[in-house]
Amino acid sequence: MPGTLLLDSEGLSKLYLKDRTVMALVQAAAEEGVRVATTAMTTLEADYERIHRARITWVLSRIDVHDVTADIADKATALLRTHHLHGHKYAIDAVLAAVARNAPAPVTLLTSDPEDLTLLCGPTIEVVKV
Repeated sequence: MPGTLLLDSEGLSKLYLKDRTVMALVQAAAEEGVRVATTAMTTLEADYERIHRARITWVLSRIDVHDVTADIADKATALLRTHHLHGHKYAIDAVLAAVARNAPAPVTLLTSDPEDLTLLCGPTIEVVKV
């Protein structure tokens, strides 16, 4: 596989809302065979009442949604400890970073929070602000 495009809650929300930039990035990735993905935790964070449930279901049916397994939780916990972070503010980002670190490379992560995710993902993951 030629890589992975991961979406954080803002990237996923913008995809739900048909943001042109995010839609173009996702479409280009799909055309090139790049896996488009997120985490189950991210879908919780991005699920807004103002977005029709059918739109959410349709979008999620077209991307990979990673389960938060015990292994991913352990890796996320290790990332938080390594960087002396804790609490709900960082938990979902740490899970996303753990998935990013295990995803087929090259990995690009679309986020509204590049500072925290750059720290958690490390230098091998390209973090792009959306």
